[in-house]
Amino acid sequence: MKKLYCLLFVLSLLFHLHTQAQSEKMWTKKQATEWYKGQEWLNGLKLKPHASTDPYEFARQYQSNKAGWDKAFAYLKETDFSSLTAGRHQIDGDNVFVIVTEAPAKTMENAKWESHRNYSDIHYVIKGKEQIGVIQVAKVKLTEAYDPAKDIMFYSGEGKFHVTDPGTFFIFPPKYAHRPSVKVEEEDTPVKKIVIKVKTDLPLTEK
Repeated sequence: MKKLYCLLFVLSLLFHLHTQAQSEKMWTKKQATEWYKGQEWLNGLKLKPHASTDPYEFARQYQSNKAGWDKAFAYLKETDFSSLTAGRHQIDGDNVFVIVTEAPAKTMENAKWESHRNYSDIHYVIKGKEQIGVIQVAKVKLTEAYDPAKDIMFYSGEGKFHVTDPGTFFIFPPKYAHRPSVKVEEEDTPVKKIVIKVKTDLPLTEK
């Protein structure tokens, strides 16, 4: 009986891996870009993804955890941001949750490049402005090793920075390092923002 359970477990695991592989093969860069531009995945959300978003990588992530991403975008669509308090708020347990912060932006020297392994990030600034840097992890140098308890690692390097817009959100899958919360010159208003964490178990891709 024990051998039968082991066999069933192995078959189940192989089926899962095969299904995931087949699922990913369904997406070419062209198909992913066309799907992304159609924006049906926003499900009526009026906010728009920033131009820095990688359509192919986002398509992979969305396809692997569609329910989680749909809940994240529904949260952006339906939430009264004016009533949000700082801290962690649940959306779907550890699968999807949100972290709310309200604080002055940092100097460039005090903001670090970071990335995550277990979660993709959605960054949306509710009030104020900040600069957010973005670059592929492969193009920066690791300076602080991965901390599994905090799901974070830090880097040094140079990337492109963008000033946040009230109608735009940023998407950072594990493939991308980001440098958030950088002060915009002559902007002194505290920045209120949310970071929605969406679970992922996909390997990184070089495509």
